[in-house]
Amino acid sequence: MCLHSRFETMKKDKAYKCIACGQDHLDKDTVGINKKLIGENVTSFYCMDCLADYLGCEVQDILDKIEEFKEEGCKLFS
Repeated sequence: MCLHSRFETMKKDKAYKCIACGQDHLDKDTVGINKKLIGENVTSFYCMDCLADYLGCEVQDILDKIEEFKEEGCKLFS
């Protein structure tokens, strides 16, 4: 099963929580970028701030990467 299909089968009403800080209700883009940058099989997610800390970059760098993926037509991002 491809990454997109797995993501689409995730429950739309499920609220994902950051594993580092506990922030509730991570949005689709945040969950998607976790899957793209950490791995398609990841089941725990970081919020944008914690993901940036984990990756050693700025939140803006991640947002820029999301925009690139959107421009490429990646279905993980709204």
